[in-house]
Amino acid sequence: MSSPMLDARGISVRFGGVQALDNVDIAVHAGQVVGLIGPNGAGKTTFIDAVTGFVPYRGSVQIDDIDLTSKRPHERVQAGLGRTWQAVELFGALSVAENVAVSAHRPTTFSTLRELLAVPKPPSAAVADSLAALGISQFAEAKPDQLSEGQRKLVGIARALAARPKVLCLDEPAAGLDTGESAVLGQQLRELADRGQSMLLIDHDISFVFGTCDHVVVLDFGKVIAAGGAAAIQSDPRVIEAYLGTATSIAEQDL
Repeated sequence: MSSPMLDARGISVRFGGVQALDNVDIAVHAGQVVGLIGPNGAGKTTFIDAVTGFVPYRGSVQIDDIDLTSKRPHERVQAGLGRTWQAVELFGALSVAENVAVSAHRPTTFSTLRELLAVPKPPSAAVADSLAALGISQFAEAKPDQLSEGQRKLVGIARALAARPKVLCLDEPAAGLDTGESAVLGQQLRELADRGQSMLLIDHDISFVFGTCDHVVVLDFGKVIAAGGAAAIQSDPRVIEAYLGTATSIAEQDL
């Protein structure tokens, strides 16, 4: 197998006396969706925060064989490492296309002057491609308050895609979605992966994760306790004890 697009090795994070992550290794290959699951507080979001440069860590991070270990967050974005956030914060006064354009925008003196003079500018190819990839081109001129929660989530992902990342880290994209919306989102993510987009996915919706991901890594107390395909993970006694039993009970209560 070729070198991974994202190769994070020995990632360790400590907050005071708390070891949030302990020597975590995760690799994401081209066109692969890797799921990262575990109980609340297991260190999932901390892992994304670490590899994207938002918290100090020990270990190494490479994207497409480029060493990011000493890079700042914006430099990691420029190298091709994108992310979404748990809360989708869209600009209410802007259209969907304009919200997505914020991430694709690289200001220059000329473009700034043109914007000050209010000269209309058509959406960039990156914006149009991102909206089309997620099946939401028809909402390009809509405002965020005209969208459902599921549609807003797709806009948040489109905004991250507009930066043309080599690897996209998704932090709970299905949170707050109903079963139908989660199914649509999973289908869109699979189609993106089939076109070569690499992704690292965190979510508590077990059906969504197992139906979307090629490979799943399970964290508990900051350590990897299992990794493999969905079938192997679902039958792993350590995973059942640490997480799946609890997650299944929560899912049943929501039915």
